[in-house]
Parts: sequence; C-alpha cells; structure tokens
Amino acid sequence: MTEKEFLDRYTKQLNPAQLEAVQTVEGPVLLLAVPGSGKTTVLVNRLGYMIYCKNIAPENILTLTYTVAATKDMSERFISIFGPELADRLEFRTINGICAKIIAYYGRMIGKDPFELCTDEKFTGQLLTNIYVNVVGEYPTDSDIKGVRTLITYCKNMYLSDDEIKKLGKDEGIDLIKIYKTYNNELKQRNMMDYDDQMMYAYRMLKSSPVVLNHFQEIYKYICVDEAQDTSKIQHMIIGLLAGAKGNLFMVGDEDQSIYGFRAAYPDALLNFENEHPGAKVLVMDKNYRSNARIVEAADIFIQHNKDRHKKHICATKAAATDIEFVKLGREKQYLYLLSLAKEINRKTAVLYRDNESVLPLVDLLEREGVPYNIKNVDMAFFTNRVVIDIVNMLRFAFVPMDEEIFMKIYFKFQTYLSKKDAIEMCQLAERNHSGILDAAELLNLNGHVLGNCRSLRTHFKNMASENPYKAINRIEKFMGYGEYLISNNIDNNKVFILKMIAKQEKDIPSFLNRLNELRMILQEKQYTPGAKFILSTIHSSKGLEYENVILIDAINGVFPNKVIRANSRATAQDKKNFEEERRIFYVGITRAKEKLTIFKYTDKQSVFINELRPQKEETIKAEVKAPAGSYAAAASSYLSRMRKQS
Repeated sequence: MTEKEFLDRYTKQLNPAQLEAVQTVEGPVLLLAVPGSGKTTVLVNRLGYMIYCKNIAPENILTLTYTVAATKDMSERFISIFGPELADRLEFRTINGICAKIIAYYGRMIGKDPFELCTDEKFTGQLLTNIYVNVVGEYPTDSDIKGVRTLITYCKNMYLSDDEIKKLGKDEGIDLIKIYKTYNNELKQRNMMDYDDQMMYAYRMLKSSPVVLNHFQEIYKYICVDEAQDTSKIQHMIIGLLAGAKGNLFMVGDEDQSIYGFRAAYPDALLNFENEHPGAKVLVMDKNYRSNARIVEAADIFIQHNKDRHKKHICATKAAATDIEFVKLGREKQYLYLLSLAKEINRKTAVLYRDNESVLPLVDLLEREGVPYNIKNVDMAFFTNRVVIDIVNMLRFAFVPMDEEIFMKIYFKFQTYLSKKDAIEMCQLAERNHSGILDAAELLNLNGHVLGNCRSLRTHFKNMASENPYKAINRIEKFMGYGEYLISNNIDNNKVFILKMIAKQEKDIPSFLNRLNELRMILQEKQYTPGAKFILSTIHSSKGLEYENVILIDAINGVFPNKVIRANSRATAQDKKNFEEERRIFYVGITRAKEKLTIFKYTDKQSVFINELRPQKEETIKAEVKAPAGSYAAAASSYLSRMRKQS
C-alpha cells in the first residue's frame, strides 16, 4: 500500500496535528495530547502507518499501556480499523507484562528460576499486618494496611534510597524503613516478589546485563507509550533503557492530566523529555472534540495556574453552548438536593468527587429511597479509618461505660490529660467495684484539673446515650475535646462531617451504628444496575471517560484541595507539587463533561479552585438554594426543567 493510498483510506478524518503525529515515526517523539483530542485514534493509526507505509515489522513494535484493559482495548481498536491479520503479531503490553518477559529471559540465560509473582492480596495483607504489629506495637485497621501498601508501592516506583524512605516515614509518622525492609526480606525468603519488585528486578537486569538489554533493544526497535503521564519513575527508567537515548520512542501523554501521585506517577519525565532524549520532537494536539466551548475555555484558564507544565492551551472545536452552572447551597443540603435530581433525571448524569467518602451520605439516601444508580470503584477504607473507628468506639462507650478495651483506645483523645498509668488503674478499680470506668476517677488521687475533665467526660457520655446520633457526634467533636485532638494531630475532620450526614437519618445511636454496617455491606455487594442514568464516581475512576452531564461536588478548601497554599514563599517544594496535582485532578474532572457542567458552590465553605476557574467578579450563580429541607424537591425540579430546555 502506498502512503497516499493509506492516507486517503484511513486518515481523512484527522486534523493536521493528528496527521503529523501519525507520520512522525523515527527518533524520540513526545506527543502532548489535551483531553478529548483523539490520542487513541492517533496511536492506532500510527501503528498502521508504521506497518503499511514504513514497512516496519509488527514484531519490532512494542506498545505499552497503563492497564490490561487498555491493552485489550488498543488491540480491538487496531483490529476494527485494519483487520485481524497483523494484530496477533503486534505486542500490546503493560509495563509489568514486559518486565515479566525480561525476568523470564534473564532466568533462562543464567539457568535459574525467577521468583514467583505474589498475586494473593490476602497473603501480603496478612504479612504486612504481622510486620505492622511487630514494628508499631498495635493491631492495624484495613485502612492502615492500605496506607502501608501505598507507601511501599510509592517507594519502589520512585526508586527511593534508604535515606529517602526514612524521611518519607518520618513525614508519615511511621517507621517505614523497618516495615519496608522486613516486608522485602520476608518475600525474598519465600522466593517471591510483588508487582513492584517485578519492575525493580527487570530494571536492574537491564542495567547490569548488556546482553539482556541488547536482546530486547534488537526486538523492540520502536516503542509506543500511552498515558505516559501516569507512568512511574521506575517505569520511565525501564522505558528509557529499552529505547536508548536516541531510540525510536513515541510517548503520548499530558502532564496536565497526571493525577496518580500516590502511585508514584512521574510527570517530570514528560517535562524533561527533550533533555533526556537529545534531538527529540515535541508535538501538541491541542484541539478538544469532547466538550462544549464554554467548558473548554474555563478549563484552559484554570490549568494555566500550574507552573510545572509545557506551555500549551486546550482549544475548543465545539460551539459555545450552556455556561458552567454554579449551584449555590449549604454543604449539608447537597445530598437531599442530589437525591431529588436522581429521582427525576432523564439522561445520563455523573456526579464526580475527589474522595470516595464524599458520596456516602448520598448513597445512604439513594438506597433508602430505592433510586437506581451506579457507582464506580468503591473504596471501603472509610469504614476502617482511625477517625471513624474512634467515633464508633466513643458512641459505643456511652452504652458500655465499663468496657476497658474501648476506654483504653479512646481516653487520651479527649484532652483530659489523663496518664496511661491512671487510666489502667481506673479500669482495674472499675472492675473490682463493678462500676463505670470514669466513676473510678473519684477513687484516685488525681490532679484537680484532670479529675474535673473526667467528671465532665462522664456527664457527656451519660447525656450522649439518650441523644440522636447527629447530636452525639457533634458533642464528641465540639464539646468533648476530640475536635481539638484532630487539629493537634493535623487530621482533617471531613470524616466526622460525613458521619454526621449519615447520622441525620437515624433516631438513635444503635440504629446509626447498625446503618454503618449495612452501608458497608451494600457497597461491598453493589451490582451494576442496567439502565441507571445516575452515575457516582471519583474523578480518578472517571479518567478516560466522558459524560453528557457532570456535577462536581465537594470542591472546598480542606477537602478538594486537601491543603491550600496560603503563601508560596512559605510552602515547601512538595507542598507546591501536591497542590498542582490537586489542581490537575480538578481539571480532569471538569473536562469529563461534554455538554453540561454543574459545580456546587457552598454558602458555608470557601473554594480556591472555583475562584480560579472563574474569577469572583465574573461569576454568575445560576441557582441559589436557601430553601428548607421540604423545598429541595421543588428546587431540584426547577433545576431539571432548565437542563431540559438547554438540551
């Protein structure tokens, strides 16, 4: 097939920037592709161009994608355009997939079996639990283990030194280096490796063995990398070795969409691409084919606030339609408002949020009312978070004031200044006298201030037992010292807020505690509901997807972004890096919307991101909700009527 025949047959729908990316085959190339710019179409057509126009053997092309699902999707897209004839000869792999191949080859070369890949999360979870108990001295929650797993993954993917791991552990308040080394040694003793080890071992084999490196460089003369902004540092190091400094490397990505910092995503590789690959070409696809021009214009203004990025703009191809709509209401009122929307919605609408916990009160209401919805990638960590467990224990203690196990977990979180020695003695006295533990404070020779605190605490617990759960949790946070404990330990109180919102629907504490367990089971067992038009998703889970209508919630300081930089001069480099990633997450969220974007703007909370998205002086509030609870349905109905007219 001649080049002209190929271009006439396959690429007539491509714009000049897309066509240039398809035809630029030799040498290192970085393609910066803004949201909705057709990067997958370009990648697949480029593979066809390489094979049919440049006579490159399919076996010499390696295409790396972020997930197994993405490898299948890419292969299917190739088949749909070019047919199945050559698809089996092309190699679509994840980074872990190619690392497994490198390790297997090295093992055959030296005559040794490689370590077994550990895929059993229950096994590694139990292993980490045992290590945690030995190192920290207490039994971890599921949330603690998830946190440790994430930190270990981060260390390996960022290829951190021992000193860097020690510093990270100090920042996180945990002896991370000891846990990290013990975990790795336990795996080695069992001749096992985890997925992150797989990459570290493959990198070391390529780095230390010219024979292995040359073998794979000879096979993969052309390397294509999709979603390069999500690739970790160790993954970029592996790709760099395989491609060589001047090799035929085609990386597609956008540092503005790098939102997986907790998994060690390394957007710096895109920013440093020209330095690491001399003579590299940088191409830009800046046209967005997805979103209404109003959304694109706002997104472009917003992301320009980031400094660590290539200078580029996102440009609209669709006409300007409806403005971004800012719905003004109190944060507590948003859940009933969304419930009313969900009941009447007539076309697919996605509610997006930064953290899973933001949507739990809404899920509670949807389940109570039997309203159909779908939720993507639920994370159960909320239910085993330390703050949630604290609140649950405190509520339970109001009914069992003699429970030593609960008391020893919570006594120091009320700012009573009670020593551990005195707390233990109180428990022993209470057991002997068959009394409440706080009653036993009267029998000790306590400092007058501490005794007064214990008496106050006893009264709080006594009153709490007869209160509704919302009032009880509010008492714990505002009047019993727990809110001060959170502040002094630099722990945000958002989980307390979420618990209070769920508690609003229950009449007493036992029914609230039962409802928490029910919600956990509901989310664990939630099945896909065909035909449901109401979709709940974190922004991370929505990446790569698009929706006609998007509603963005909880964009408030302290939640999203988690931490606001008040003065750049006092912020650390890491603070700035974290804040820019939060801004990128917001950017990804708003660019999921095709036609209609609605953002909740709270009357009782501030939002630096909403102010950046559209300066305050230009802001138009389309709907203001000041109504009491009984009027939510009417307000939501009015909102829906406007949406229908606009569509």
